[in-house]
Amino acid sequence: MQSQARSILDAAKHGPLQSLTDREMDVREQPMTIYPRPKRVRAWVRFGPEAVRVDAKLVRSSPLAGGIEFRAGDQTFQCGVWRNAVRLDGE
Repeated sequence: MQSQARSILDAAKHGPLQSLTDREMDVREQPMTIYPRPKRVRAWVRFGPEAVRVDAKLVRSSPLAGGIEFRAGDQTFQCGVWRNAVRLDGE
């Protein structure tokens, strides 16, 4: 887990965490599921041009995208990612 945190923090030096906008997630037209018990997932995220795969929690999703949350050290990150960037643990 420490190596993942280190990878995340190193990637964060290359730029801000990129996130889909509400428009890209089409929140006005697509149904959004909010998970009271977030699902554990693996997801690709980007800090500037740097991509890193993280262990995360899927807190909301639509047919197009998901909202995830992940930690590195004492920092919590949240972002929206395309649905195909996310895999349930065990997939």
